[in-house]
Amino acid sequence: MQPTISIPQHWAYPRFTLEQRTEQGTILGLYYYPSGTELAEQFDDGWRYALMPNKNSDEISYLKEDQIQLLTPEELFQQITAEIDFYQQQINILNRQLTVLAKGVNNG
Repeated sequence: MQPTISIPQHWAYPRFTLEQRTEQGTILGLYYYPSGTELAEQFDDGWRYALMPNKNSDEISYLKEDQIQLLTPEELFQQITAEIDFYQQQINILNRQLTVLAKGVNNG
C-alpha cells in the first residue's frame, strides 16, 4: 500500500515533492501556512520546504516555493549517475571483502 498524504481542498497543491532534487538540495519536508493565520501574516501564506543541501550536511534550509529552482534534466542525470557510480564502487569493495572472508573461512 502506498503512503498517502491528504491535502485540504482549500489549500493549493504543493509544486514540489518529498525527496525531489533541486538546485538548493533535496526536499526533506514541506509544510503549509494557510492564509488568515498568524504565520501567514508574518511570513506569507503557502508552502514552505525543508531542504538539505547534500546528504553529508547537517544544515537544513527552509524556502518558499518561489525560492526553489529545479535541476535541469542534464544536472539531474549527472547527479543520479554519480550516485550510482559511488554505490557501485561501495558494492565492489564489499564484494572483495566477502571474497577475502570466504577464502579465510575455507582455509581455516
